[in-house]
Order: sequence, then structure tokens, then C-alpha cells
Amino acid sequence: MPAEIEVLRDTGEPVCVFAYGSLLWDAEYREFAAERAILRGYHRSFCLYSYDYRGTPADPGLTLGLDRGGSCRGAALQLPADRLDRVWQREMSGRPVYAARLLKVRTRSGPLRALAFTALRNCPDYAGNLSLDRAAWLILRAAGRRGPCREYFENTLRHLEQLGLVDRHLRRLAHRIEALARGPRSGL
Repeated sequence: MPAEIEVLRDTGEPVCVFAYGSLLWDAEYREFAAERAILRGYHRSFCLYSYDYRGTPADPGLTLGLDRGGSCRGAALQLPADRLDRVWQREMSGRPVYAARLLKVRTRSGPLRALAFTALRNCPDYAGNLSLDRAAWLILRAAGRRGPCREYFENTLRHLEQLGLVDRHLRRLAHRIEALARGPRSGL
């Protein structure tokens, strides 16, 4: 853990973490105070291959990352400082796919500095900007030790919508996944 992140933990004050994917719906984190937030300069993207959690080496899945450009609507989670190690372990263990950054997010109550996990574009697991069809196919087929990739996708989309956070790209991806799941009659 970088020194600037350790300092956050060591103050004992709540730590703000920007949630844009499964942190929004993971039961372990849903109990903490959250405020809708927007992060500029990054967007939510299924841009990381998953060879373990949501896929296998033979059939990789995709997981979310914050990729450069655009903006992302999510939530600023206020976690007790003693929970930072747990979030760090969750996001930063295994193959390095994220960079942990302290970034400014905007909330109704004003700007905050939040810990955000951004996609590493130079890592081998970076999938980049896949076509809609390719991303849908990977999400539809893959499953790993944490379950089907499609389940991860649908949980994320459902919770975003419950929070009133519209993500048009994920909605288009959902329609494409549904079309692929219907099979050959879907017009492919």
C-alpha cells in the first residue's frame, strides 16, 4: 500500500472510496454511508479480462475498471479506516490490474478526495475497448470461481439503476447480451 494511502488508514478518520461496480452491491459494503458522486476523467468499462473470478484462462470473462476519458457516476462510500485494508486486499490482491489513486469526486455536499481503483492499461489483463459483440459474448459465456460473469454484469447494472445511475453503454451491452442469449433467431 502506498504511503499516501496508509496515511488515510492511520488517521482513524473514515476513508472515502469511489464505488462504480461491485462495491455498490457487495453485501460487505452496502451498510456504509454512501453518497452519489461523479468522477470526471474516467469512465466505467468492462475493460479487464478475468481469468479467475469471473472466467478461466480458456474462457476469460470481463470485469469493470475505471478507464481513462469521460466521466463515471457512482457512489462515495465512507468506510471506517480499519476497513481500508480489507478493500485494498479485495481490489489489489492477485494480478495487478488497478492503480489506486486519490481523485476528486463531486457530490451534492461538495467535492471530496476519494480512493479510486483505475484500470492499468499496460497490464496483460487490459482488454481495452472491445466491440459490443465481443464484450457481450465474453460476459455471456464466462464463469469463474465467484460465479458467472453475466451474474456480475446484471448485479452491477441492476444496482446502478436502483441508485438512479444511468449508464447508457452498459444498457446497450445488456441488450446485446440478451440478443446473444436468445440464439440464432436474434438476427446475428
